[in-house]
Amino acid sequence: MIMPGAPLNWSIHTAPSIPTEISDLPPDLPRRMWSPITATLITGERDAVLVDALMTIEQAGRLADRVAASGKNLTTIFVTHGHGDHWFGLGVLLDRFPRARAVAAPAVVAQMKKQMAPEFVASFWNTRFPGQIPDRLVAAEPLVGDRLELEGNELVVVGLGHTDTDDTTCLQVPSIGLVVAGDAVYNDVHLYLAESPAEGRRAWLRALDTVAALNPQAVIAGHKRPGRPDDPKNIAETQKYIHDFETLAERTTTALDLYRGMLELHPTRVNQGALWGSARSAKG
Repeated sequence: MIMPGAPLNWSIHTAPSIPTEISDLPPDLPRRMWSPITATLITGERDAVLVDALMTIEQAGRLADRVAASGKNLTTIFVTHGHGDHWFGLGVLLDRFPRARAVAAPAVVAQMKKQMAPEFVASFWNTRFPGQIPDRLVAAEPLVGDRLELEGNELVVVGLGHTDTDDTTCLQVPSIGLVVAGDAVYNDVHLYLAESPAEGRRAWLRALDTVAALNPQAVIAGHKRPGRPDDPKNIAETQKYIHDFETLAERTTTALDLYRGMLELHPTRVNQGALWGSARSAKG
């Protein structure tokens, strides 16, 4: 049994959007960008747990500097899901903090190993970010059970199933009402729906119901507009986006029509290139 500990705090490091070498462009975009990515540092009096580790060498280096500046002893790095943009920086972090342990749910570790396969890194990640992905990719260890501990406080791993990819999780910190949602929740950023056909979108909506049932006071999205509040209303906003996409996917016949229809409904969200990729996937 874990005895209650001192109150925890948290802070977010957001890596800004960066350009990609994706050549598939809608008519109104000169270049595709990657969505801003978050990493969350949960801190006690002495120790800290980091959630997600970003993607590029530069992003991970800046994140490591941020962790070091906190003055806390980094004990654990938790990875929410398998997409490489949330953990390819893991080796850089572990080099800086060799006593930290990197963990993830076993199903997430399996997805990580698919993402780090040399042929997939070469064909997908290195073509998008040439010279920016670390040469040494390190997968997390499978977590035994569904609990982490930080100075007497429980951190609960909640399985979500499919969100913007398969086998995703979030991390709940009940003592402070926090949920670090990974890519289950987006905060004013266009969703990546390219891996979510109709069945996947329905699964994502169920996952969002699971997050909402945790009754969080704050929800940290895996992709967020820098500076925007981490309000639980982002759960409902993500659900609405999926419902809107579902409705327009049924009513439209082309990727361009779906793309333009979503832009009319969500004109200010960050990174419309992600929407274009989702529309292209939905319309074949």
